[in-house]
Amino acid sequence: MSRQSVDLSGISKSFAQTSVLQTIDLTVREGEFLSLVGMSGCGKSTLLRIIAGLETPDSGTVRIGGTDVTARDPSDRNLAMVFQSYALYPHMTVRQNIATPLRMRQLTLTQRLPLLGRVLAPRAVLTRINAEVAQAAETLQIAHLLDRKPGQLSGGQRQRVALARALVRQPAAFLMDEPLSNLDAKLRAHMRDELAALHRRLGATFIYVTHDQVEAMTMSDRIALMIDGRIEQLGTPDDLYRTPATLAVARFIGSPTINLLAAEVAASGRVTVCGRATGLLADRGPATLGIRAEDLRLAPDGIPARLLRAETHGADRYLTCRLMTDEGQTVVLRQNASDAQTISPEDALHLRFAPDRAHLFGAEGQRMALRLAGKVAA
Repeated sequence: MSRQSVDLSGISKSFAQTSVLQTIDLTVREGEFLSLVGMSGCGKSTLLRIIAGLETPDSGTVRIGGTDVTARDPSDRNLAMVFQSYALYPHMTVRQNIATPLRMRQLTLTQRLPLLGRVLAPRAVLTRINAEVAQAAETLQIAHLLDRKPGQLSGGQRQRVALARALVRQPAAFLMDEPLSNLDAKLRAHMRDELAALHRRLGATFIYVTHDQVEAMTMSDRIALMIDGRIEQLGTPDDLYRTPATLAVARFIGSPTINLLAAEVAASGRVTVCGRATGLLADRGPATLGIRAEDLRLAPDGIPARLLRAETHGADRYLTCRLMTDEGQTVVLRQNASDAQTISPEDALHLRFAPDRAHLFGAEGQRMALRLAGKVAA
């Protein structure tokens, strides 16, 4: 399996007066699974189409394996693209759908004709194409479906056919544009495992576009989180979850959404939240403190709160609480369902958090450095 790096330098793109991409610099390493993640309209699909050659950037260069392909046609880039809609030919069998890119490359127009092709196409080439189709079908576990047509397949099966058609091309990289979004939740989870396993087996370069952070977090080697046409943060899933570079990243990554509380940093550097010392030090100024649901806990004393509702999700239990402060903010904490104590709505509670798991963001939304300052009071 061919695998090559993809390098983007200074990529920008506008449609009319609307800026879609703002000076994107990104390197996708050989054999890496990199996801482009973000809300609809952030520019991730446009960036993928520029890599594929389906869109032309206003500025910047695209290199594949070190070769500048910015001005090359899509067919000359040796990339395979898997679309959200699968884009299968409904009148063809699975075997014929998978074989299409091979026939386009290895046979002349006359040799591809339905009747003449049977006579004119070199037997050795047809044998090789059939062998490659069979191998791809075996890899994707769809060999038993080769003689069916797309209308006879489930959504997951059609997705595998689209992947097999991409696989036979032996591309420099696979480009995938929300390929699982048309599947139901259970099948999506199954296909995530399938795609991750396929990537491990092939060792190929995958560039994957999705708005679903779960897909990105569970499959990717690295994630490029895009916001308003720029890459807000690039890193491993653990990087984005544990050390979000900005408030926007912290809000996007994680489920349930990170709890955000207004914080003040005194001249001494001490950070307070809800009028209580946190045991943290930072640079002076207004700030926002973020704390993940699993890092909040019930305690005998701390920030006063009242339970609004409790939800059990398998092994986890989520408690939604309103803080008994002037702002009356709502926060969510996660507990192990088997360890959770019995609490009724409107029960008075107190909440604490581990200071070494807190995140602090300045007025401009940038991550601030935190230092521990001794005993924690809240």
